[in-house]
Amino acid sequence: MKSSFDLNRQNRSTESKIVVALERISEAFRVLLWNESKDNSLSPIQIQLLIFLLFHSQEKCKISYLASEFNMTKATISDSVRVLISKGLVIKEADLIDTRSFTISLTSQGKQLAEKSSFFASPIEKPIEKLTEEQKTIILNGLLKMIYDLNKAGIITIQRMCFTCSYYNADNGIHFCNLLNTKLAESEIRVDCPEHEMIS
Repeated sequence: MKSSFDLNRQNRSTESKIVVALERISEAFRVLLWNESKDNSLSPIQIQLLIFLLFHSQEKCKISYLASEFNMTKATISDSVRVLISKGLVIKEADLIDTRSFTISLTSQGKQLAEKSSFFASPIEKPIEKLTEEQKTIILNGLLKMIYDLNKAGIITIQRMCFTCSYYNADNGIHFCNLLNTKLAESEIRVDCPEHEMIS
């Protein structure tokens, strides 16, 4: 089998074209994230950590969870957290239940920077806004199925999407959330749900 980056295969294969298109989009994310991190004298992962801490619950803001979330070692995440602490952007707070553990919280300065940095991907949203609602739904569904399969294959780890949630049901193409007790339209399927419960 030839590589998706082999032009002879790519020009004859829709799958290869999609792989290369996704790689180009991922390059846009890398460039935008790198620019944001440079502007703030931080590394890309440190910016990502600040944004994650801003929008996720305390139980997810622990070194072990963050390591799984970003597919990195605990040591790498710990090093990044140490830098963020030294810059006054985050603090460690002891876990009252497990004294060996602690959560990472944003300081007011860290929250300010996280809020500003959370818009780093806005330029990617602009071309998406020009698509029709039908095009957006088709793209979303295709991407969600890809993420689900990559998660099942162990290539990407933690996912808090509907498809991996114990509250989710699908019957004859109808999506249903047992927590909300409601049908979900294709466009209402969540990529990152705060109430997500992993299927046991």
